[in-house]
Amino acid sequence: MKTTVLLIAGLGALPLAAQAKTDISWWHAMSGANAEVVAKIAADFNASQSDYEVKPVFKGTYPETLNAGIAAFRAGQAPDIIQVFDVGTGVMMGAQGAIKPVAEVLKEGGYSFDKSQYLAGIVGYYSTPAGEMLSFPYNSSSPVLYYNKDIFQKAGLNPDQPPKTWAETWAAARKIKESGAATCGYTSTWLTWIHTENFAAWNNVSWATNENGLAGTPELKIDSPLFVKHFQELADLAKEGVFVYGGRTSEAKQNFTSGECGILTESSGGLGDIVKSGINYGIGQLPYDETAASAPQNTTPGGASLWVMAGKSDEVYKGVAAFFNYLSQTPVQQYLHEQSGYLPVTIAAYEATKASGFYEKNPAREVPILQMSGKAPTENSKGVRAPNLPQLRDIQNEEYEKMLSGQQDAATALKNAATRGNAAIKDAVGG
Repeated sequence: MKTTVLLIAGLGALPLAAQAKTDISWWHAMSGANAEVVAKIAADFNASQSDYEVKPVFKGTYPETLNAGIAAFRAGQAPDIIQVFDVGTGVMMGAQGAIKPVAEVLKEGGYSFDKSQYLAGIVGYYSTPAGEMLSFPYNSSSPVLYYNKDIFQKAGLNPDQPPKTWAETWAAARKIKESGAATCGYTSTWLTWIHTENFAAWNNVSWATNENGLAGTPELKIDSPLFVKHFQELADLAKEGVFVYGGRTSEAKQNFTSGECGILTESSGGLGDIVKSGINYGIGQLPYDETAASAPQNTTPGGASLWVMAGKSDEVYKGVAAFFNYLSQTPVQQYLHEQSGYLPVTIAAYEATKASGFYEKNPAREVPILQMSGKAPTENSKGVRAPNLPQLRDIQNEEYEKMLSGQQDAATALKNAATRGNAAIKDAVGG
Protein backbone atom coordinates (compact mmCIF):
# COMPACT_ATOMS: atom_id res chain seq x y z
CA MET A 1 0.00 0.00 0.00
CA LYS A 2 1.40 3.38 -0.97
CA THR A 3 1.53 6.27 1.47
CA THR A 4 1.09 9.67 -0.17
CA VAL A 5 2.66 12.64 1.55
CA LEU A 6 2.28 16.36 0.99
CA LEU A 7 5.27 18.59 1.63
CA ILE A 8 4.10 21.92 2.94
CA ALA A 9 6.69 24.54 3.71
CA GLY A 10 7.11 25.05 7.45
CA LEU A 11 4.93 22.06 8.35
CA GLY A 12 7.09 19.14 7.18
CA ALA A 13 5.54 15.95 5.83
CA LEU A 14 1.86 15.46 6.58
CA PRO A 15 -0.34 12.62 5.29
CA LEU A 16 -2.81 13.64 2.63
CA ALA A 17 -6.13 12.63 4.16
CA ALA A 18 -8.37 12.51 1.14
CA GLN A 19 -6.24 11.52 -1.84
CA ALA A 20 -8.76 10.85 -4.61
CA LYS A 21 -8.44 7.60 -6.47
CA THR A 22 -8.21 7.65 -10.26
CA ASP A 23 -11.37 6.08 -11.68
CA ILE A 24 -10.99 3.42 -14.39
CA SER A 25 -14.18 2.68 -16.30
CA TRP A 26 -14.66 -0.89 -17.54
CA TRP A 27 -17.55 -1.68 -19.87
CA HIS A 28 -18.36 -5.38 -20.01
CA ALA A 29 -20.91 -7.90 -21.31
CA MET A 30 -20.91 -10.41 -18.46
CA SER A 31 -24.30 -11.38 -17.05
CA GLY A 32 -25.51 -13.89 -14.46
CA ALA A 33 -22.83 -15.77 -12.55
CA ASN A 34 -20.05 -14.24 -14.68
CA ALA A 35 -21.16 -10.72 -13.71
CA GLU A 36 -20.59 -11.71 -10.08
CA VAL A 37 -17.03 -12.77 -10.98
CA VAL A 38 -16.40 -9.40 -12.66
CA ALA A 39 -17.68 -7.54 -9.59
CA LYS A 40 -15.49 -9.57 -7.22
CA ILE A 41 -12.31 -9.19 -9.30
CA ALA A 42 -12.81 -5.42 -9.56
CA ALA A 43 -13.58 -5.12 -5.83
CA ASP A 44 -10.54 -7.20 -4.87
CA PHE A 45 -8.27 -5.09 -7.08
CA ASN A 46 -9.69 -1.88 -5.63
CA ALA A 47 -9.06 -3.17 -2.11
CA SER A 48 -5.50 -4.24 -2.98
CA GLN A 49 -4.22 -0.67 -3.54
CA SER A 50 -5.18 2.93 -2.84
CA ASP A 51 -4.52 4.72 -6.14
CA TYR A 52 -7.11 3.40 -8.58
CA GLU A 53 -10.80 2.46 -8.59
CA VAL A 54 -11.98 0.11 -11.35
CA LYS A 55 -15.69 0.63 -12.00
CA PRO A 56 -17.36 -2.15 -14.02
CA VAL A 57 -20.47 -1.23 -16.04
CA PHE A 58 -22.65 -3.86 -17.75
CA LYS A 59 -23.52 -2.74 -21.31
CA GLY A 60 -25.61 -5.68 -22.55
CA THR A 61 -24.75 -8.60 -24.82
CA TYR A 62 -21.43 -8.85 -26.64
CA PRO A 63 -22.75 -7.19 -29.83
CA GLU A 64 -24.53 -4.50 -27.78
CA THR A 65 -21.36 -3.73 -25.81
CA LEU A 66 -19.29 -3.43 -29.00
CA ASN A 67 -21.88 -1.13 -30.59
CA ALA A 68 -22.07 0.97 -27.42
CA GLY A 69 -18.30 1.33 -27.43
CA ILE A 70 -18.21 2.42 -31.09
CA ALA A 71 -20.94 5.00 -30.46
CA ALA A 72 -19.19 6.27 -27.33
CA PHE A 73 -15.87 6.65 -29.15
CA ARG A 74 -17.50 8.64 -31.93
CA ALA A 75 -19.09 10.88 -29.31
CA GLY A 76 -15.76 11.38 -27.52
CA GLN A 77 -17.02 9.51 -24.45
CA ALA A 78 -15.30 6.12 -24.74
CA PRO A 79 -14.68 4.09 -21.57
CA ASP A 80 -11.11 3.42 -20.45
CA ILE A 81 -11.46 -0.36 -20.91
CA ILE A 82 -14.01 -2.19 -23.03
CA GLN A 83 -14.63 -5.90 -23.24
CA VAL A 84 -15.00 -6.94 -26.88
CA PHE A 85 -15.89 -10.46 -27.98
CA ASP A 86 -13.57 -12.39 -30.27
CA VAL A 87 -15.69 -11.50 -33.32
CA GLY A 88 -14.94 -7.83 -32.83
CA THR A 89 -11.16 -8.33 -32.89
CA GLY A 90 -10.86 -7.41 -36.57
CA VAL A 91 -13.09 -4.37 -36.04
CA MET A 92 -10.93 -3.13 -33.17
CA MET A 93 -7.68 -3.84 -35.05
CA GLY A 94 -8.96 -1.74 -37.91
CA ALA A 95 -9.99 1.14 -35.67
CA GLN A 96 -6.90 3.26 -36.26
CA GLY A 97 -6.33 5.76 -33.47
CA ALA A 98 -9.16 4.37 -31.35
CA ILE A 99 -7.15 1.95 -29.23
CA LYS A 100 -3.83 1.79 -27.38
CA PRO A 101 -2.08 -1.63 -27.61
CA VAL A 102 -2.09 -3.39 -24.25
CA ALA A 103 1.57 -4.41 -24.58
CA GLU A 104 2.40 -0.69 -24.84
CA VAL A 105 0.20 0.15 -21.85
CA LEU A 106 1.89 -2.47 -19.68
CA LYS A 107 5.39 -1.44 -20.74
CA GLU A 108 4.74 2.25 -20.09
CA GLY A 109 3.23 1.32 -16.73
CA GLY A 110 6.52 -0.27 -15.70
CA TYR A 111 5.48 -3.91 -16.02
CA SER A 112 7.51 -6.43 -17.91
CA PHE A 113 5.38 -8.30 -20.42
CA ASP A 114 6.44 -11.73 -21.62
CA LYS A 115 3.94 -13.26 -24.02
CA SER A 116 5.57 -16.67 -23.58
CA GLN A 117 3.96 -16.77 -20.13
CA TYR A 118 0.49 -16.79 -21.72
CA LEU A 119 -1.24 -19.73 -23.43
CA ALA A 120 -0.04 -19.44 -27.02
CA GLY A 121 -3.36 -20.17 -28.71
CA ILE A 122 -5.00 -17.35 -26.78
CA VAL A 123 -2.40 -14.61 -26.89
CA GLY A 124 -1.74 -15.24 -30.60
CA TYR A 125 -5.36 -14.54 -31.46
CA TYR A 126 -5.21 -11.06 -29.94
CA SER A 127 -1.83 -10.05 -31.36
CA THR A 128 -0.60 -8.43 -34.56
CA PRO A 129 1.19 -10.63 -37.13
CA ALA A 130 4.43 -9.20 -35.67
CA GLY A 131 3.48 -10.53 -32.24
CA GLU A 132 2.46 -7.35 -30.38
CA MET A 133 -0.46 -8.08 -28.05
CA LEU A 134 -3.22 -5.57 -28.76
CA SER A 135 -5.74 -6.52 -26.08
CA PHE A 136 -5.77 -8.41 -22.80
CA PRO A 137 -7.43 -11.86 -23.08
CA TYR A 138 -9.72 -11.61 -20.08
CA ASN A 139 -12.16 -14.46 -20.70
CA SER A 140 -11.15 -17.01 -23.30
CA SER A 141 -13.34 -20.02 -23.88
CA SER A 142 -13.77 -23.10 -26.01
CA PRO A 143 -17.07 -24.64 -27.07
CA VAL A 144 -17.92 -27.90 -25.27
CA LEU A 145 -20.83 -30.31 -24.96
CA TYR A 146 -22.96 -30.26 -21.81
CA TYR A 147 -25.47 -33.00 -21.12
CA ASN A 148 -28.09 -33.67 -18.47
CA LYS A 149 -27.13 -36.93 -16.75
CA ASP A 150 -30.63 -37.51 -15.34
CA ILE A 151 -32.18 -37.14 -18.79
CA PHE A 152 -29.57 -39.53 -20.22
CA GLN A 153 -30.47 -42.06 -17.53
CA LYS A 154 -34.21 -41.77 -18.29
CA ALA A 155 -33.56 -42.16 -22.02
CA GLY A 156 -31.52 -45.34 -21.50
CA LEU A 157 -28.24 -43.62 -22.40
CA ASN A 158 -25.00 -44.01 -20.44
CA PRO A 159 -24.82 -40.94 -18.11
CA ASP A 160 -21.04 -41.32 -17.86
CA GLN A 161 -20.43 -41.40 -21.61
CA PRO A 162 -21.08 -38.19 -23.56
CA PRO A 163 -21.29 -38.50 -27.36
CA LYS A 164 -18.01 -37.82 -29.18
CA THR A 165 -19.12 -37.38 -32.79
CA TRP A 166 -21.99 -35.47 -34.36
CA ALA A 167 -23.52 -38.77 -35.50
CA GLU A 168 -23.50 -40.01 -31.89
CA THR A 169 -24.94 -36.67 -30.72
CA TRP A 170 -27.81 -36.82 -33.22
CA ALA A 171 -28.58 -40.42 -32.22
CA ALA A 172 -28.61 -39.54 -28.51
CA ALA A 173 -30.77 -36.46 -29.13
CA ARG A 174 -33.33 -38.51 -31.08
CA LYS A 175 -33.43 -41.15 -28.34
CA ILE A 176 -34.05 -38.46 -25.69
CA LYS A 177 -36.96 -37.04 -27.70
CA GLU A 178 -38.45 -40.41 -28.69
CA SER A 179 -38.21 -41.84 -25.15
CA GLY A 180 -39.99 -38.85 -23.64
CA ALA A 181 -37.07 -38.20 -21.28
CA ALA A 182 -37.22 -34.53 -22.38
CA THR A 183 -39.23 -32.51 -24.87
CA CYS A 184 -36.06 -31.53 -26.75
CA GLY A 185 -33.03 -33.64 -27.50
CA TYR A 186 -30.47 -31.01 -28.45
CA THR A 187 -29.98 -27.25 -28.51
CA SER A 188 -27.01 -24.98 -29.16
CA THR A 189 -25.86 -21.45 -28.58
CA TRP A 190 -23.86 -19.54 -31.21
CA LEU A 191 -24.45 -21.41 -34.50
CA THR A 192 -21.87 -19.10 -36.08
CA TRP A 193 -19.07 -19.57 -33.55
CA ILE A 194 -19.68 -23.25 -32.69
CA HIS A 195 -21.18 -24.78 -35.84
CA THR A 196 -19.34 -22.66 -38.40
CA GLU A 197 -16.02 -21.23 -37.18
CA ASN A 198 -15.11 -23.93 -34.66
CA PHE A 199 -16.69 -26.63 -36.82
CA ALA A 200 -14.10 -25.67 -39.46
CA ALA A 201 -11.17 -25.64 -37.03
CA TRP A 202 -12.13 -28.83 -35.12
CA ASN A 203 -12.62 -30.75 -38.38
CA ASN A 204 -9.61 -29.10 -40.05
CA VAL A 205 -11.49 -27.68 -43.04
CA SER A 206 -11.25 -24.18 -44.44
CA TRP A 207 -13.59 -21.44 -43.23
CA ALA A 208 -12.07 -19.00 -45.74
CA THR A 209 -9.05 -18.41 -47.93
CA ASN A 210 -5.83 -16.71 -46.76
CA GLU A 211 -5.60 -18.83 -43.59
CA ASN A 212 -9.16 -17.91 -42.64
CA GLY A 213 -8.35 -14.24 -43.06
CA LEU A 214 -5.31 -14.16 -40.78
CA ALA A 215 -2.96 -13.81 -43.78
CA GLY A 216 -5.08 -11.43 -45.86
CA THR A 217 -8.59 -10.57 -46.97
CA PRO A 218 -10.67 -13.77 -46.73
CA GLU A 219 -13.08 -15.33 -49.19
CA LEU A 220 -15.61 -17.51 -47.36
CA LYS A 221 -15.67 -21.27 -48.05
CA ILE A 222 -18.51 -22.19 -45.72
CA ASP A 223 -20.60 -23.66 -48.55
CA SER A 224 -18.22 -26.62 -48.99
CA PRO A 225 -19.61 -30.20 -48.72
CA LEU A 226 -18.83 -30.90 -45.04
CA PHE A 227 -20.65 -27.75 -43.92
CA VAL A 228 -23.65 -28.59 -46.13
CA LYS A 229 -23.81 -32.13 -44.70
CA HIS A 230 -23.65 -30.85 -41.12
CA PHE A 231 -26.25 -28.10 -41.46
CA GLN A 232 -28.66 -30.33 -43.39
CA GLU A 233 -28.50 -32.80 -40.50
CA LEU A 234 -29.25 -29.93 -38.12
CA ALA A 235 -32.16 -28.78 -40.30
CA ASP A 236 -33.57 -32.33 -40.35
CA LEU A 237 -33.39 -32.50 -36.55
CA ALA A 238 -35.23 -29.18 -36.30
CA LYS A 239 -37.98 -30.48 -38.61
CA GLU A 240 -38.35 -33.54 -36.34
CA GLY A 241 -38.56 -31.34 -33.24
CA VAL A 242 -35.40 -32.95 -31.86
CA PHE A 243 -33.31 -29.77 -32.22
CA VAL A 244 -34.67 -26.55 -30.73
CA TYR A 245 -33.16 -23.25 -31.87
CA GLY A 246 -32.74 -20.80 -29.00
CA GLY A 247 -31.29 -17.70 -30.65
CA ARG A 248 -28.19 -16.14 -32.16
CA THR A 249 -26.02 -15.82 -29.06
CA SER A 250 -26.29 -17.62 -25.71
CA GLU A 251 -30.08 -17.74 -25.32
CA ALA A 252 -30.28 -21.53 -25.84
CA LYS A 253 -28.53 -22.07 -22.52
CA GLN A 254 -31.91 -21.49 -20.86
CA ASN A 255 -33.37 -24.40 -22.84
CA PHE A 256 -30.82 -26.63 -21.17
CA THR A 257 -30.76 -25.24 -17.62
CA SER A 258 -34.58 -25.44 -17.50
CA GLY A 259 -34.46 -29.16 -18.25
CA GLU A 260 -36.23 -28.78 -21.60
CA CYS A 261 -33.26 -30.11 -23.65
CA GLY A 262 -30.95 -32.98 -22.79
CA ILE A 263 -27.84 -31.86 -24.72
CA LEU A 264 -26.31 -28.42 -25.24
CA THR A 265 -23.25 -27.19 -27.11
CA GLU A 266 -22.12 -23.93 -25.54
CA SER A 267 -19.06 -21.98 -24.43
CA SER A 268 -17.03 -23.37 -21.54
CA GLY A 269 -17.70 -19.93 -20.08
CA GLY A 270 -21.37 -20.85 -19.70
CA LEU A 271 -20.50 -23.19 -16.86
CA GLY A 272 -21.30 -20.76 -14.03
CA ASP A 273 -24.99 -20.54 -14.92
CA ILE A 274 -25.21 -24.30 -15.50
CA VAL A 275 -23.75 -24.98 -12.05
CA LYS A 276 -26.10 -22.39 -10.57
CA SER A 277 -29.12 -24.12 -12.14
CA GLY A 278 -28.53 -27.17 -9.96
CA ILE A 279 -29.01 -29.74 -12.73
CA ASN A 280 -26.99 -32.96 -12.75
CA TYR A 281 -24.72 -32.14 -15.70
CA GLY A 282 -21.74 -33.66 -17.46
CA ILE A 283 -19.21 -32.19 -19.89
CA GLY A 284 -17.79 -33.72 -23.06
CA GLN A 285 -15.58 -32.46 -25.84
CA LEU A 286 -17.11 -30.64 -28.79
CA PRO A 287 -18.39 -33.34 -31.20
CA TYR A 288 -16.57 -33.75 -34.51
CA ASP A 289 -17.56 -35.18 -37.88
CA GLU A 290 -16.25 -38.74 -38.11
CA THR A 291 -15.96 -38.43 -41.90
CA ALA A 292 -13.42 -35.57 -41.64
CA ALA A 293 -9.97 -37.09 -42.18
CA SER A 294 -8.03 -34.99 -39.64
CA ALA A 295 -10.68 -34.57 -36.96
CA PRO A 296 -10.52 -33.71 -34.19
CA GLN A 297 -7.89 -30.99 -34.74
CA ASN A 298 -8.05 -28.07 -32.29
CA THR A 299 -10.68 -25.52 -31.31
CA THR A 300 -10.11 -21.78 -31.45
CA PRO A 301 -10.67 -19.31 -28.61
CA GLY A 302 -13.94 -17.54 -28.11
CA GLY A 303 -14.90 -15.30 -25.25
CA ALA A 304 -13.55 -11.78 -25.17
CA SER A 305 -10.59 -9.56 -24.45
CA LEU A 306 -10.12 -6.16 -22.84
CA TRP A 307 -9.21 -3.28 -25.13
CA VAL A 308 -7.74 0.00 -23.90
CA MET A 309 -9.13 3.08 -25.58
CA ALA A 310 -6.92 5.87 -26.88
CA GLY A 311 -6.83 9.48 -25.70
CA LYS A 312 -6.77 8.84 -21.96
CA SER A 313 -4.52 10.46 -19.33
CA ASP A 314 -1.18 9.01 -18.27
CA GLU A 315 -2.64 8.37 -14.82
CA VAL A 316 -5.50 6.35 -16.27
CA TYR A 317 -3.07 4.27 -18.33
CA LYS A 318 -0.97 3.60 -15.23
CA GLY A 319 -4.11 2.39 -13.50
CA VAL A 320 -5.07 0.16 -16.42
CA ALA A 321 -1.56 -1.31 -16.45
CA ALA A 322 -1.77 -2.02 -12.72
CA PHE A 323 -5.17 -3.69 -13.18
CA PHE A 324 -3.99 -5.88 -16.07
CA ASN A 325 -0.92 -6.84 -14.07
CA TYR A 326 -3.26 -7.82 -11.23
CA LEU A 327 -5.41 -9.86 -13.64
CA SER A 328 -2.32 -11.77 -14.76
CA GLN A 329 -1.52 -12.96 -11.23
CA THR A 330 -1.86 -16.70 -10.80
CA PRO A 331 -4.43 -16.69 -7.92
CA VAL A 332 -6.68 -14.30 -9.87
CA GLN A 333 -6.49 -16.37 -13.04
CA GLN A 334 -7.10 -19.54 -11.04
CA TYR A 335 -10.19 -18.00 -9.46
CA LEU A 336 -11.51 -16.80 -12.81
CA HIS A 337 -10.95 -20.22 -14.38
CA GLU A 338 -12.42 -22.30 -11.58
CA GLN A 339 -15.44 -20.08 -10.98
CA SER A 340 -16.44 -19.27 -14.55
CA GLY A 341 -15.24 -22.09 -16.78
CA TYR A 342 -13.21 -19.66 -18.87
CA LEU A 343 -9.64 -20.69 -19.62
CA PRO A 344 -6.71 -19.44 -17.54
CA VAL A 345 -4.72 -17.16 -19.84
CA THR A 346 -1.35 -17.83 -18.23
CA ILE A 347 0.61 -21.08 -18.21
CA ALA A 348 1.36 -20.59 -14.50
CA ALA A 349 -2.34 -20.44 -13.63
CA TYR A 350 -3.06 -23.60 -15.62
CA GLU A 351 -0.18 -25.43 -13.94
CA ALA A 352 -1.23 -24.20 -10.48
CA THR A 353 -4.80 -25.38 -11.09
CA LYS A 354 -3.50 -28.75 -12.21
CA ALA A 355 -1.13 -29.04 -9.22
CA SER A 356 -3.98 -28.24 -6.81
CA GLY A 357 -5.78 -31.42 -7.87
CA PHE A 358 -8.71 -29.46 -9.29
CA TYR A 359 -8.79 -31.43 -12.55
CA GLU A 360 -8.58 -34.75 -10.70
CA LYS A 361 -11.76 -33.82 -8.85
CA ASN A 362 -13.28 -32.15 -11.94
CA PRO A 363 -11.76 -33.96 -14.95
CA ALA A 364 -14.19 -32.50 -17.47
CA ARG A 365 -13.06 -28.96 -16.59
CA GLU A 366 -9.76 -29.55 -18.41
CA VAL A 367 -11.58 -30.46 -21.64
CA PRO A 368 -11.66 -26.95 -23.19
CA ILE A 369 -7.94 -26.44 -22.56
CA LEU A 370 -6.98 -29.80 -24.04
CA GLN A 371 -9.21 -29.15 -27.05
CA MET A 372 -7.40 -25.91 -27.80
CA SER A 373 -3.86 -27.11 -27.12
CA GLY A 374 -3.98 -30.81 -28.05
CA LYS A 375 -2.56 -30.32 -31.56
CA ALA A 376 -0.47 -27.61 -33.20
CA PRO A 377 -2.81 -25.33 -35.18
CA THR A 378 -3.04 -25.68 -38.97
CA GLU A 379 -3.94 -23.00 -41.51
CA ASN A 380 -7.56 -24.04 -40.92
CA SER A 381 -7.47 -23.87 -37.13
CA LYS A 382 -5.61 -20.73 -36.00
CA GLY A 383 -8.82 -18.74 -35.77
CA VAL A 384 -10.78 -16.53 -38.14
CA ARG A 385 -10.37 -12.87 -38.98
CA ALA A 386 -12.39 -10.49 -41.12
CA PRO A 387 -12.78 -6.71 -41.11
CA ASN A 388 -16.54 -7.09 -40.58
CA LEU A 389 -16.98 -10.40 -38.75
CA PRO A 390 -20.03 -9.24 -36.71
CA GLN A 391 -21.78 -8.42 -40.01
CA LEU A 392 -20.80 -11.80 -41.49
CA ARG A 393 -22.28 -13.56 -38.49
CA ASP A 394 -25.52 -11.60 -38.88
CA ILE A 395 -25.72 -12.69 -42.52
CA GLN A 396 -25.08 -16.32 -41.60
CA ASN A 397 -27.69 -16.20 -38.83
CA GLU A 398 -30.29 -14.82 -41.22
CA GLU A 399 -29.71 -17.69 -43.65
CA TYR A 400 -29.59 -20.33 -40.88
CA GLU A 401 -32.88 -19.09 -39.47
CA LYS A 402 -34.56 -19.38 -42.89
CA MET A 403 -33.18 -22.91 -43.14
CA LEU A 404 -34.39 -23.93 -39.67
CA SER A 405 -37.87 -22.58 -40.40
CA GLY A 406 -38.07 -24.73 -43.54
CA GLN A 407 -37.79 -21.91 -46.08
CA GLN A 408 -34.60 -23.29 -47.69
CA ASP A 409 -32.28 -26.28 -47.51
CA ALA A 410 -28.75 -26.21 -46.09
CA ALA A 411 -27.01 -26.00 -49.48
CA THR A 412 -29.01 -22.87 -50.36
CA ALA A 413 -28.51 -21.32 -46.92
CA LEU A 414 -24.75 -21.78 -46.99
CA LYS A 415 -24.41 -20.67 -50.62
CA ASN A 416 -26.35 -17.50 -49.81
CA ALA A 417 -24.31 -16.91 -46.63
CA ALA A 418 -21.03 -17.26 -48.54
CA THR A 419 -22.13 -15.11 -51.51
CA ARG A 420 -23.60 -12.35 -49.38
CA GLY A 421 -20.70 -12.53 -46.92
CA ASN A 422 -18.05 -12.23 -49.64
CA ALA A 423 -19.84 -9.21 -51.13
CA ALA A 424 -19.91 -7.60 -47.67
CA ILE A 425 -16.17 -8.25 -47.20
CA LYS A 426 -15.44 -6.55 -50.53
CA ASP A 427 -17.49 -3.55 -49.47
CA ALA A 428 -15.68 -3.41 -46.10
CA VAL A 429 -12.23 -3.31 -47.71
CA GLY A 430 -13.33 -0.94 -50.46
CA GLY A 431 -13.09 -3.59 -53.17
